[in-house]
Amino acid sequence: MNFEDLREYAIGDNIKDIDWKASARSGNLLVRQYIAEKKHNIMVVLDSGKKMLADTNANEKKKDVALMSAGIVSYLANKNGDYVGAIYSKNNEIKYFPFKSGLMNIEKILSNYDSDEEKETENSDIKRSLEYINKYIKKRMIIFIITDLEGLENIDDKVLKSLSLRHDVMLINIDDAYMMGNKAYDLDEGEYIPHLFLNNKKLLELEKKTRDDVYKKCTNRFKKYKITVAKVNHTKEITEKIIDLLERQKDANNR
Repeated sequence: MNFEDLREYAIGDNIKDIDWKASARSGNLLVRQYIAEKKHNIMVVLDSGKKMLADTNANEKKKDVALMSAGIVSYLANKNGDYVGAIYSKNNEIKYFPFKSGLMNIEKILSNYDSDEEKETENSDIKRSLEYINKYIKKRMIIFIITDLEGLENIDDKVLKSLSLRHDVMLINIDDAYMMGNKAYDLDEGEYIPHLFLNNKKLLELEKKTRDDVYKKCTNRFKKYKITVAKVNHTKEITEKIIDLLERQKDANNR
């Protein structure tokens, strides 16, 4: 509770709230009036696994862009006095960080994710983290899901509907690098992609169209649940994209 103002005593007020010094100065019996301090629970859901070690088109690891996105969301929440929690999957086992306040909590979340991701040898499924939230975490939350295009596709409607009924949900989509240029490495196969495919303009155009279609289909699906999405390709644009995401989510909630 935060102190807001003084007002005259009314029958039924708690005697402990009487401000005796102010009452003596004014000649009237005054009580301290309080307002509830509103704090939010901010849950950061991070996609994980070997795929997050791949690059974006800006030649940054998706893991690093995810880390910076989570850091900015968490810092803004901490500055507002909110509680921050996080969840991700490590080798298909859930790692959950309960809601806490303070920069030390944020540092712990980010450093653990950074360390765990560098050791990942297999892909994880973000659905496991979201299902864990649905099943075990009952507090009302504002949820930020940070994932790539594959993650967007893999989040099913049943999970989305359940989450959106109880919480505000936003998505940060980290864009993958295109299959182009002189070198491209396939993390799943553990080998470089043949040059025959890398410099084929028709294949590149087909890849872009396919990915754009998938992204559009996903975002249209999310609109049903008032879930907004921001696409991020580079760490330099994260702050601007998050601010825009928050504004669009506010508009969606007001409709």
